[in-house]
Amino acid sequence: MFDSIIKAFINAFKIAELRNKILFTLGMLAVVRIGHWVPLPGMDYKMIVDSFNKSTTGDGQGGFNFDQIAAAVNIFSGGAFSHSTIFGLGVLPYISASIIFQLLGTVLPRLKKLQEEGPTGRQKIAEWTRYATIGLCIVQGYGWLQFLASKNMIAIQWAHNPFFWVMGITALTAGTMFLMWIGEQIDKHGIGNGISMIIMAGILSSMPQAIVWIVTNFDPADPDKVGYPGLIALISFFVIVVAAAVLMTIAQRRIPVQQAKHTRGRVVVGGQKTYLPLRLNHSGVMPVVFASSLMIFPSIVLGGLLNYASSIEAPGFLGFVRWFSDQFAFGGFLYIMAEVLLIYFFSYFWITVQFNPEDIAKQLREHGSFIPGLRPGPRTAEYLEAVMERITFVGASFLAIIAVLPTVISSGLKVDPSVTQFLGGTGLLIVVSVVLDFIQRVEANLLMRNYAGFLSGDDGRSSKIQSGRVAY
Repeated sequence: MFDSIIKAFINAFKIAELRNKILFTLGMLAVVRIGHWVPLPGMDYKMIVDSFNKSTTGDGQGGFNFDQIAAAVNIFSGGAFSHSTIFGLGVLPYISASIIFQLLGTVLPRLKKLQEEGPTGRQKIAEWTRYATIGLCIVQGYGWLQFLASKNMIAIQWAHNPFFWVMGITALTAGTMFLMWIGEQIDKHGIGNGISMIIMAGILSSMPQAIVWIVTNFDPADPDKVGYPGLIALISFFVIVVAAAVLMTIAQRRIPVQQAKHTRGRVVVGGQKTYLPLRLNHSGVMPVVFASSLMIFPSIVLGGLLNYASSIEAPGFLGFVRWFSDQFAFGGFLYIMAEVLLIYFFSYFWITVQFNPEDIAKQLREHGSFIPGLRPGPRTAEYLEAVMERITFVGASFLAIIAVLPTVISSGLKVDPSVTQFLGGTGLLIVVSVVLDFIQRVEANLLMRNYAGFLSGDDGRSSKIQSGRVAY
């Protein structure tokens, strides 16, 4: 097994085109990591790092804690969020803009028509998405700088200087747009999904810090620290999530397809039995990414309302807002429920956008194929839609469990939320999915040139994990 993996890596670098793609991707990721250490001027970095290194449980205002939300957001910015660098916002504004346009595409006829026009329409939507990303960068950058100012993390001489605010928001916006450009370059000239690779690089860069936290906080004699049960739970969680992520990523529901027989002269052609593979988790980890990015906004809005209610001295309104702040804090009941509902929503929404049973049924009929026991046409489309709805529920349930388990473990075992996010849950799920996607793309390039792949034998036969099966 390991010999075949080593041979596959050697074969990958023997092919000039594939080698250049891999090296280009690694080079772009190196640029991203360098940019994560270019600081914003005017910050008190000692206070920022100390704030993010503390395991916080609340700030004394009814449980609302922006630091814990920021710790979750920090996954997608690769640590730059906590350091307040020019890449501090990461690719979250771009992801949020993509969500907005995908939702609008199902409501606005003009956007829906553009999506159906093919590459030209999608290019126009991509251009609008970039403009929306700039607007979201300005809003999110201003909100982040406001939070830093409220915590006295901005140097006093710059905190009330308009030039600093313009400079800071511009730098954060430029950093996100540069990351988006790097992602597009990886898509064109590298290998793998550019935005996904950037997120994965950020997660992997922070995993050593999570391991160091476990080592430094491991003390079986201290009940307030991680003991043997907590350590075993974290390791088990890591293994289970990796195995489950691989299984759910490659799992398929195979629909049998029968080709009709045709007589051409004296030769009978057709009649072969094949299958239509439907992925169990068709949307990959995108629902988790979308849900995580949207769950930032309720906490920010409620934090502002909480400050406003405290300033106007309205006890009734303050208690009402404080209760909602408790519930929408990281790990709160409403926070978990809202995140689960969003995961289910985006799982089915992704299927609605990406999977069209009518087109598949039409293609089967045009090629003289049919599903045994079903009439070609509308009946076949109804069957495919029903099957996809059922298997999507299973995939969404898996994603919801993976997204919620780190919060439960963090509360039950008193483990820092950032650690549970990196050693399990969303962060680990993203890493596994992106690595699988990368391996499958390299595997496809190797097999196309008659080289043995990672999961194929020495004779170069195709692997059981087929290329392109990961949707993330």
